[in-house]
Amino acid sequence: MQSRFKLSHLSLAIVAASLSPCTLFAADVVDAEVDALSATAEPADAIKLKDAVVTAKQELKQAPGVSIITAEDIKKRPPANDLSDVIRREPGVNLTGNSTSGSRGNNRQIDLRGMGPENTLILIDGRPSSSRNAVRYGWTGDRDTRGETNWVPAEEVERIEILRGPAAARYGSGAMGGVVNIITKRPTEQLRGSVTLYAIQPEDDAEGAGQRANFNLSGALNDSLAFRLYGGANKTNADDADINAERQVGADTLVAGREGVRNKDISGLLSWQLNPDHSLDLEATYSRQGNIYAGDTMLNGGGAFVNQLYGKETNIIQRSSYALTHNGEYDWGSSTASLAYDYTRNERLNEGLAGGGEGAPAEGAGVFMSRLRNTRANAEVNLPLEMGAPQVLTLGGEYLYESLNDPGSLRAQTWDPGVGGVPAVPGFDRSQTKTTAHSFALFAEDNIELGARTIVTPGLRYDDHEEFGGNWSPSLNASHKLTDELTLKGGIARAYKTPNLYQSNPNYLLYSMGFGCNAAEANAGGCYLIGNPDLEPETSINKEIGLAFDKGTWRTSATYFRNDYKNKIVSSNDAAFRLSNGRRVQNWENSGKAVVEGVEGNLFVTLSPTLEWNTNFTYMIESEDKDSGEPLSIIPEYTVNTSLDWAATEKLSLQVSGTYYGTQESPSYNARRNVAIDSQAQKDIDPYGLMGISAGYAFNEQYSVRMGINNLFDKRIYREGNATEAGANTYNEAGRAYFASVTASF
Repeated sequence: MQSRFKLSHLSLAIVAASLSPCTLFAADVVDAEVDALSATAEPADAIKLKDAVVTAKQELKQAPGVSIITAEDIKKRPPANDLSDVIRREPGVNLTGNSTSGSRGNNRQIDLRGMGPENTLILIDGRPSSSRNAVRYGWTGDRDTRGETNWVPAEEVERIEILRGPAAARYGSGAMGGVVNIITKRPTEQLRGSVTLYAIQPEDDAEGAGQRANFNLSGALNDSLAFRLYGGANKTNADDADINAERQVGADTLVAGREGVRNKDISGLLSWQLNPDHSLDLEATYSRQGNIYAGDTMLNGGGAFVNQLYGKETNIIQRSSYALTHNGEYDWGSSTASLAYDYTRNERLNEGLAGGGEGAPAEGAGVFMSRLRNTRANAEVNLPLEMGAPQVLTLGGEYLYESLNDPGSLRAQTWDPGVGGVPAVPGFDRSQTKTTAHSFALFAEDNIELGARTIVTPGLRYDDHEEFGGNWSPSLNASHKLTDELTLKGGIARAYKTPNLYQSNPNYLLYSMGFGCNAAEANAGGCYLIGNPDLEPETSINKEIGLAFDKGTWRTSATYFRNDYKNKIVSSNDAAFRLSNGRRVQNWENSGKAVVEGVEGNLFVTLSPTLEWNTNFTYMIESEDKDSGEPLSIIPEYTVNTSLDWAATEKLSLQVSGTYYGTQESPSYNARRNVAIDSQAQKDIDPYGLMGISAGYAFNEQYSVRMGINNLFDKRIYREGNATEAGANTYNEAGRAYFASVTASF
């Protein structure tokens, strides 16, 4: 666990990157070849990668569980701040916490097919974004984080690709639920620029208003060199401290509303066309996210110190990312390779790690900074072949080195084992605050055309982790045209996720004075939860099968999916052993089996040359832990998203959109204490709907505006507490709000 970054690790990274001929480095950027599913609003002169043969990666974008959000989609209904507001309207997508505890209820992140946020891999231009891993992992599996979907300003997105199910298996650890790939705009051949101003004002002044400003500038510096520069700043205010006061369960608790955020982003890209067949990209990005504190303390415990922090920045996350990318075309095929470095600094007021102060800013504990460094190299080659059938074989490799240093979460405490007469835990050492890990992967995929109507895409990935050994991830995806209009598609794949650097660290320790321990056991002196280096990776067998019907002016699809999930890592409520003073020592452990099962569908209809109707739905048949019968996360029984787009004139466009959520069932079991949740606290969220309208007007090619209303009928959900007190009522759904944006471009 304590291996250090030496020359041998760097050598491995260079070897992985050098799999691409005639290059040293490159980035695993999602191919920008022509994709039938992704018509974007990118300028016509945008510099793109060369069109090439259809690779396995491209073919997997045609799988049943794939959605694509274009720049035009985002423009019609822009998010207030975070791209999750846009992504949540796709089939199979929800916003949830990483557990059913509700302890960080308003910190909801992208959850694909009910597998949880940490089983959803977020990519930015094909590279994993994992800054949330720098945030302390809590007892119930929650983090005080906004996730990974707020690092790119909405106006700088070319498209967002969402891969659910077997299509995501090729991306390795962390993609059991699926993958969200946020693809930024490429440089243009001609000098172009734009500035966008956006503001949103809630009708209820207790809810936080927001503003943002973004700019983009790109063009050619000479015949072979082009650049892109974008930046932005935005601010979303926190909800009032007492927004939930009338509905919170406990009169003496502080149930916080939505936290605010201050964002600053700057990104630069140089693209060098070495010759007609080879290009080299150099990219550097810096983002700063500072919170505007709303009073969230995880256990809803306030106090004078916490109250005085309202409206201040209590944590700041800074993300720096650098990547060097090569793409090449050859007589025998194509290649891409990369070397990327991500550095995340997570500076925050230290939180309490025990008792009633757990998860709350601790007075006198100071400010500490955790540092997460990821060095990643990858490469792949695509080989068109004729071996019995036309096919494109993809071979690739990846290398990852992770380093996490978090002195705040591993700082010495007065109640630590081995301190003040408390017996020691063997091997426990608070002085070791750094954890490292390195891993590598090899993969192969083949896109095979078995006649004019059938395509088969087998794949195999092997991952090797220095602590958790090797893992094989086979996959098979296929499509067959039953008729010219009707296509049968399906897939099956094995996916996995390694333990995170907190779960596996034997020096990461949390403490409960007794109330947070197993209620069925004697809790003399409370209990410890300690990291476990002997964990096994989580695994899932993902299956889906679907039909797609395309009539030209209308198309529809339906997909059945099932994930058989095992070895989910949870905090144990059973003692591994007891210290001589009676305190219990618990570990993170692998639980039993779970099942996620459901149906997704879509209907798109061109009602007239100027009017389009688009609807999708998700129905969850099952999502539960088979040992406890509890849900893996609190998600709606079903979700329906619909939109009607009208191009009234060449300059005027209008959209009406709506989402309807089915019942969200309360958990019934408190796994941490091993007791049933009181029946009076098991409160479901009844079905509810949200509707929005917007209108856009382009005065000319340089100036355009968009205005609209979110949550037209002002449907509100108020947070009442954590799940043990409020069932599923653990988050705020904002009420009616008015927004406007203006864009000036040249």
